[in-house]
Amino acid sequence: MAEQDEHQARMQRLKASVDRRIEAAQEEKGLVIVYTGAGKGKTTAALGMVLRMVGHGRKVAVVQFIKGAIDTAEERVLKSFGEQVMFLRMGEGYTWETQDRERDMRFARHAWNSACEFLRDPSYAMVILDEFNIAL
Repeated sequence: MAEQDEHQARMQRLKASVDRRIEAAQEEKGLVIVYTGAGKGKTTAALGMVLRMVGHGRKVAVVQFIKGAIDTAEERVLKSFGEQVMFLRMGEGYTWETQDRERDMRFARHAWNSACEFLRDPSYAMVILDEFNIAL
């Protein structure tokens, strides 16, 4: 019986610790998450966070800085959430494909201005700046 009492006491201490951390995590604050690396998966990871926010009933904006004419299934699905998800493809394609620096910079500035509007709008719980590092 002493073993069960010991286990229960440990679990009560653990629960109290977890409860304190959960309570502290309720504070609203800004958070920046950067997905980087070679290969695929960065946009997919970010869009997974979008789905999580949508599931919580929160508004999200996605600004794609580079992808232009590329039609994606992800965009079609996210746009089906209506006003809850604003999805903007703002680029003209990868810079190594367009090879027009002035045009690329003009599109990047336009995308940044749109992103800033979303970032200033408190109704958006999350703003994704997809391919921002390339534009930057």
